[in-house]
Amino acid sequence: MVKVPVRMKAQKIEADGETLIAKVVATVRNRIAGRSLTPGARLPSIRAFATSLKVSKSTVVEAYERLAAEGLIRSRPGSGFFVAAPLAPLSLAEIGPRVQREVDPLWISRQALEAGGNVLKPGCGWLPAAWMPEEGLRRALRSVARGSAATLVEYGPPLGLLPLRELLARRLAQHGIEASPEQVMLTESGTQAIDLLCRFLLKPGDAVLVDDPCYFNFHALLRAHQANVIGIPYTPAGPDLERFAEALEAHRPRLYITNSALHNPTGATLSPLVAHRLLKLGDQSDLTIIEDDIFADFEEAPAPRLAAFDGLERVVHIGSFSKSLSAAVRCGFIAAPRGWIEPLTDLKIATSFGGAGFSAELVLTLLKDGSYRRHMETVRQRLARAMAETIARLGEIGIVPWLEPQAGMFLWCRLPDGTDAADVARRALERDIVLAPGNVFSQAQTAGGFLRFNVAQCEDERLFRALAALLRR
Repeated sequence: MVKVPVRMKAQKIEADGETLIAKVVATVRNRIAGRSLTPGARLPSIRAFATSLKVSKSTVVEAYERLAAEGLIRSRPGSGFFVAAPLAPLSLAEIGPRVQREVDPLWISRQALEAGGNVLKPGCGWLPAAWMPEEGLRRALRSVARGSAATLVEYGPPLGLLPLRELLARRLAQHGIEASPEQVMLTESGTQAIDLLCRFLLKPGDAVLVDDPCYFNFHALLRAHQANVIGIPYTPAGPDLERFAEALEAHRPRLYITNSALHNPTGATLSPLVAHRLLKLGDQSDLTIIEDDIFADFEEAPAPRLAAFDGLERVVHIGSFSKSLSAAVRCGFIAAPRGWIEPLTDLKIATSFGGAGFSAELVLTLLKDGSYRRHMETVRQRLARAMAETIARLGEIGIVPWLEPQAGMFLWCRLPDGTDAADVARRALERDIVLAPGNVFSQAQTAGGFLRFNVAQCEDERLFRALAALLRR
């Protein structure tokens, strides 16, 4: 009788030991997959690793022996253990701390992009297809098709179509941004613009400041560049300047990426006072700022632009027509200091070769014939109505906005106390509803009680019935 519990205890100890060894093995594997341990890198000493993981030294020894037997690491007597495996293929999911799938930016994006026609997408970041200027696009397509054959079959110039760059320079001037056409380079999207700038400016390990919360694909993109991402709390007037200054001192960041107008996800607008102080801090710290302004045409009243105050010296301004015109017509742009355009053009050739001449011609046609202007007037009116209706409907079930945006499509909302947004998002997927839980936008993971709603995607009554049911559970 006495021997039975002793045997069971021994079995449990043995099982626990195997679990701890597996934990150490998995930790090393993940660091190799995430490229924080590269070929030839020295692993932590047995004593140090045991202390950091809170396991015994014998557990680490056994884990290292198993990894060595698999050929992932090798021992150098007197020196320690070193990574032996070749450089792992880049796995963005393995870079940075592991998070729940419900708050992983890559997973959230895939849910929205792969969703079928019957799925509701209040968590996505684009307008419904029915809101887009289909007839105008068809007319422009016919017009471009009647033009030069080169537009249909040849690469465009790497800097981009000159008449469109000239028009974009005039549009930027309306926001106080003085940029010659030679300072404007076309890209395929706002995302490609940021990617090119990160390739141009960053090396692995560089610190980059982002707003907390911020557009979740900033997190995913910066993972790909292996940057050290630092979140700065965001207020209704802009970034928290005290925390911003502390981060500059502590991390010496290379970049700050932000939206100055119609901030994603909060809908906030940068105040002139914060903008001036922010630029002063940037000047003192040799900081480059990427101003993502892809929602410019959704504004009712112009907000301050950092690039206007700065004169494109330290601020790089980017834009895109993916959200306002068509995600299928890939066209964005970078407005940058003169000295940057030549190397950025070389980098664009190296990574995507020629420009997308067909898309540029299509966008130019819609801008020149007035179709785009009329379309955006209608969109702004529809968004204003949708914003008011969504705020009212969400308020009936206890979901309240952090602030009421002046314009745009996004509503950053606080859930009832104690409600976990990730859990709500997971259960909503079972009902064919894609939500955007707060922590997908938060580097510090401090927005667990928030959801971002796209008011243009909140017209279906099923959404509010489902939310009410999910909050009751």
